[in-house]
Amino acid sequence: MLLTVIYIIAITAEAMTGALSAGRRSMDWFGVVLIACVTALGGGSVRDVLLGHYPLTWVKHPEYLVLTCCAAFVTIIIAKWMRHLHNIFLVLDALGLIGFTIIGCQIALQMGHGFVVSAVAGVLTGVSGGILRDILCNDVPFVFRRELYASIAFVAVICYWVCLDLGFSLELTVVSTLIFGFTLRLIAIYFGLEMPKFIYKDDDAESASSTDEH
Repeated sequence: MLLTVIYIIAITAEAMTGALSAGRRSMDWFGVVLIACVTALGGGSVRDVLLGHYPLTWVKHPEYLVLTCCAAFVTIIIAKWMRHLHNIFLVLDALGLIGFTIIGCQIALQMGHGFVVSAVAGVLTGVSGGILRDILCNDVPFVFRRELYASIAFVAVICYWVCLDLGFSLELTVVSTLIFGFTLRLIAIYFGLEMPKFIYKDDDAESASSTDEH
């Protein structure tokens, strides 16, 4: 029940962030709704397709698709006030990341997969929607360039497994993982913690840039 509530809150928040990204690219209403749905439901869809887990979540529960569409239209209406809700959306996104991760991990485990596959399923569920959103909006995906994100999803999976190995009940495992992962994400946001970046430039590109300067 707790995960279901978190899931509903998360897909609503993610749909609204997707709609805003589409608005920044001056998309029409169809584009806004499409980006919103992809952002909110894309992670679970990617996971289900890769694992062969059918029907897809939004096919089994079409009300989730309706909810994300409604969230997109609400965002269009209240867009001018959305900038004041930035911090709230960061918190909801952090909560959604861990919630999505746990759901993805649980589904993989229910299908009989081990740690590696469940970890991949959890991380994909948490980050794929945002990656698809940014690609469709012609941006470098947020998960590749900002505070710790996918790595926190992976750590959350480890926490989930450790709790199960320690004999925690499913409910306590879920709550413990949520608190642990959510706290880590907020710490990463507050302190701006990032993964080390790999910067590479071709010699030809450097030569060309130096020639242009002269």
